Amino acid sequence: MAGSLRARFRGAEMLTDRPDFALVSILRVPELQTSPAWAIVRRVSYALAALALAVLVVYIDRDGYRDAQDPELTLLDCIYYATVSLSTTGYGDIIPVTPEARLINVLVITPLRIFFLIVLVGTTLSALTESSRQAFKIQRWRHRVRNHTVVVGFGTKGRTAIDAMLGDGILPSDIVVVDTDQAVLDAAASLGLVTVHGSATKSDVLRLAGVQNAASIIVAANRDDTAVLVTLTARELAPNAKIVAAIRETDNAHLLRQSGADSVVVSSETAGRLLGIARTTPSVVEMVEDLLTPEAGFAIAERGVEPEEVGGSPRHLSDIVLGVVRDGRLLRVGSPEVDAIEADDLLLYIRRVVV
Repeated sequence: MAGSLRARFRGAEMLTDRPDFALVSILRVPELQTSPAWAIVRRVSYALAALALAVLVVYIDRDGYRDAQDPELTLLDCIYYATVSLSTTGYGDIIPVTPEARLINVLVITPLRIFFLIVLVGTTLSALTESSRQAFKIQRWRHRVRNHTVVVGFGTKGRTAIDAMLGDGILPSDIVVVDTDQAVLDAAASLGLVTVHGSATKSDVLRLAGVQNAASIIVAANRDDTAVLVTLTARELAPNAKIVAAIRETDNAHLLRQSGADSVVVSSETAGRLLGIARTTPSVVEMVEDLLTPEAGFAIAERGVEPEEVGGSPRHLSDIVLGVVRDGRLLRVGSPEVDAIEADDLLLYIRRVVV
């Protein structure tokens, strides 16, 4: 097993060594979305601006042009000439005859003609340049990404975990989703999340997600054995990251902890307990759901200790304190160890969410 693991990690550079343009179909960095109507209006405005500039240039130098029908060019003639020139129709009834007019055609009208055509085929050009833009964004993102959160799996558990993080104020750009289903990755990208297409059991996919620089990793796989393997791989790549994993069966919790998970959530057991409580006291379940929903009502939060609170009891604070985190250990508020708050403690308390 150890030999196979080492072999897998020796090949970990397979994706990360690829050039950025080769990662466009795997790694996606979202960009600001604009409505199609606004994009069309903007491109038409560019085209009209180019046409107006061409008309102005021709009208100012109208004495350098000759019309086959009329020796003098009116404003309408200038509009007509600019229109047929920029659209490359070119009937030839109005032509530049002086050296100055021909020079202006070379230096001004021709570039405007090219710009005008680019605007008209902007949709096609946008599609052609999408890969280049994505490659540039991938290159910039890979150099900047630090202290982010990697979420493995965008199913019900992963999506709910991300909703909770967004509710706590974490920016979508600080969350990376790894999944093998392109459809769910498209849904994640629509929320502004960075996505990586691939199996998180492979170390090169996790490296591409920047797991080695991540502050936390959430493993929300659909299978317990997959969660164990992902946790083992992630811990090898990110020894200092906080790893939180969800499993279905309690019997597998010790495997996840041995694999390097800092915290294990047993989804089926938690849901079962809530179902049992709801049978007799449904209001308790409603309160638990309220505490777990950061958008409204009450929420469980963590904060540092204020200078004036050092030495006091957590039971005497204005906030409702549930526990104290000291040296990485959670101590219940009724424990004798937390009768006096220390300066380095963290307080778990209930805060009211104001919408």
